[in-house]
Amino acid sequence: MNRNVRLLGLGAGVRLFGASMVYPYLSLYFKNVTGIGYAEIGALILLVSVFPLTVSPFGGMIADRVGRRRVFLLSLGGEAASVFLIAASMAGSSIVGVLAGGALAGVCGSIAGPAISAYVADLAPQLSERTMAYTWVRIGFNAGFTVGVALGGSLIGFLGFPNTGILAAGILAAATLFLLATLEPSPYDVVMAHGDTAAVAAATSKPGSIRDSFKVLGKDRKFLVLCLGGLFTSLVYGHWSTTFPLFSNTVLLVPYGMLGIALALNGAIVVFGQNPMTRLMRGRMHTFSAVVAILLMGLAFIALGGISLVGGAAVAAVFTFVVILTLGENFGAIPSMTLPSNVAPATELGSYNGVFNLVGGIGSSLSPLIGGLVLAGVSNSLLVWVILALPCIPAVLIFNWLGGRIPAAANTV
Repeated sequence: MNRNVRLLGLGAGVRLFGASMVYPYLSLYFKNVTGIGYAEIGALILLVSVFPLTVSPFGGMIADRVGRRRVFLLSLGGEAASVFLIAASMAGSSIVGVLAGGALAGVCGSIAGPAISAYVADLAPQLSERTMAYTWVRIGFNAGFTVGVALGGSLIGFLGFPNTGILAAGILAAATLFLLATLEPSPYDVVMAHGDTAAVAAATSKPGSIRDSFKVLGKDRKFLVLCLGGLFTSLVYGHWSTTFPLFSNTVLLVPYGMLGIALALNGAIVVFGQNPMTRLMRGRMHTFSAVVAILLMGLAFIALGGISLVGGAAVAAVFTFVVILTLGENFGAIPSMTLPSNVAPATELGSYNGVFNLVGGIGSSLSPLIGGLVLAGVSNSLLVWVILALPCIPAVLIFNWLGGRIPAAANTV
């Protein structure tokens, strides 16, 4: 494995360690500290997410033209600043400031995501190597998430939201400085800075204009259908970050600390399970892995709703949900991390990942609003989660259709 891929995974782990101390608990801050209702929380999160979504494809195009490393590091620095703004706004009881910090964090994430994906693809030009490279970066992300979300759940109870946020911002700043000092430019970055040379003969040529990129994207029907499948999948998975914590803490009355442990279990299952699962899927289709992922997510939703109806089983419901959902997440990460790069032209890696992230982000942004409306209007726990699982149906149909149409070389794990 390329040294820079390992460094990226390590740095991403430190980054997620800081970010996960705050992000998973924002909906609970709005509910428990400011007293905002379920539906209103969903609407606010959707409002904050709208502008960052529009940035994602341009972030990918900028990464194709300016360089992966530069765009990624600038985005990380911006994310550290956004978390500090969130924490300072919480200390000053400014909802507007918290929302502004969340919007800034979303913009930074929208720009960083395509750059990271393109950077890894540059370092793993062989499609057979690319899936494992993405797997190691994902493991690093989730190692940081595991520790950060557990620590955040504990610290919020002792230090409060603002002080926990300030600590998280410091960790994010440290991660940015670490990667600035250690992460090397990718071969593509060298090409963009110095032009083609013998040392980077394997790298691609430079992209055309932004208009050319949009033309390429608009004509690729299979990629657009892939994005649609990602939209429905993210509509389901997006409930993990907002609806699930809200339901667990305010409906099932699971305390912050226990919720933090449950969220940390998600990261632990990824850290110890993603690599074996990726190896298990070698030689199979990415689209098959996506279908398995969606079915497991739907099962997790139904299990959460059903077990919640049993008296005294709140904690069991939460942990059952986390285990099944994370297994689905591990299957789903394989195609979502790799397929957009596999089907993209060599000069459009950032553009394709940016558009894929944009469409997935639309689903993730709509999830809190849909979840808030369902929580506010439906009292039966099982019915709540059955309704929220409905997008699994079109998602499965789309990935089944794609399975026979994406070339085998690009569709094989």
